[in-house]
Amino acid sequence: MALGKQPDPGSAPRSGAVEDRPTVTILGLGQMGLVCAAMLCDPDRLNKSLALRPRVRLWGHSAEEAGAVAQTRKSERLPGLRLPDEVRVSVRDHDALHEADLIVSAVPVQYMRSVWERLRAHVPPGVGVISVAKGLENGTLLRPTQVITEVLRDDPDRPARPLAALSGPTIAPELARCLPATMVAASDDEAFRARVQQLFTTRWMRIYTSHDLIGVELAGAIKNVIAIAAGILDGLQAGNNAKSALLARGLAEIARLGSAMGASPETFFGVTGVGDLATSCFSPEGRNRSCGEALGKGTALEEYLRHSRSVVEGVATTRSVVDLASKYRVEMPIVQAVNAVLFEGLDPIDAIGQLMTREPKAERIG
Repeated sequence: MALGKQPDPGSAPRSGAVEDRPTVTILGLGQMGLVCAAMLCDPDRLNKSLALRPRVRLWGHSAEEAGAVAQTRKSERLPGLRLPDEVRVSVRDHDALHEADLIVSAVPVQYMRSVWERLRAHVPPGVGVISVAKGLENGTLLRPTQVITEVLRDDPDRPARPLAALSGPTIAPELARCLPATMVAASDDEAFRARVQQLFTTRWMRIYTSHDLIGVELAGAIKNVIAIAAGILDGLQAGNNAKSALLARGLAEIARLGSAMGASPETFFGVTGVGDLATSCFSPEGRNRSCGEALGKGTALEEYLRHSRSVVEGVATTRSVVDLASKYRVEMPIVQAVNAVLFEGLDPIDAIGQLMTREPKAERIG
């Protein structure tokens, strides 16, 4: 189907019990943007009365890439997925957000600010936003929902804009195959997180809810850094004993920083904490773990990133986590070691040696 002749789901009547379907706009043509579009079109809902299947629009910053996805319904970023025909792919900013009832932000964190500044004039007042990005903005050290809030700076006389984070152990190629998975919808707004839960629930995707927006976003961001460390161990063939120990101690670092920043400690021992961390550290398809593995085998970081089809969020996030650890005076030796390997030229073998020869002490989680 030619790009200019795509059916416009938004042109159908927006009134009546049958036709009053919500319009959801997804920002970002990366793996999670594509997966979210497919999930929202999935007819296999656990309870079809919970929410009507929404109209879905998908937007990308590159008109060329958006046009290719619109015509082929495929993307090199996620070869195993074919985009449902009903998803409308937009190349114009205004069209993508026109009459949107909900916005899903699937833009990598370091690019979020520029994207939202570009689209700000087209964002409908009061429309809720769901972030599926996992990272922390360099410099400001803000979480994804904080970046969105800062850019939009809504008029206080307008209705409050609800925000949520949707996160969990979600390796995109597995989601593209509809394999069983779980996520958590976190928001300060109880009604909004319930709405997100209903919208994304299918027979193969179970959505939990949480009030701990801080903890869910921090867990999703920092686990990427630990996953790079896990990949380095894989590249060095250090063994599963070492990697399991890394996972346990990495979780302790995540929980320490999260608690210092006001998150609920129990969040880090749930789906978005240890669950997401385990998947990221062990899955051969995980981007951050794969990056670390290449580094452990001797590939230079710049070379790896140059040939990667997707953004490796953990690389940039490492800088932000180091800054946050300093700000909150939290000890994070694994994160510090990853930072030294990525940006200070430390040999991965030496990094392991430094971690193993630290002063003996009692195990501490919090």
